[in-house]
Amino acid sequence: MTEKLDAAIRKAHDAAVAAGESGYLDPKTGYFVFTSAGLAANGTCCNSGCRHCPYEPS
Repeated sequence: MTEKLDAAIRKAHDAAVAAGESGYLDPKTGYFVFTSAGLAANGTCCNSGCRHCPYEPS
């Protein structure tokens, strides 16, 4: 995670990862956001600029 995330986002992400979920609802927008674990399961970067992308930017 390269960008600075606020506490509410980090808490939601960490809770989803701990629960084995592939994503969570953003506490500010209500949009579904994939976790780093959910994105890693894809095997490659999709180059969409995902918030929690576990891959190096291409």
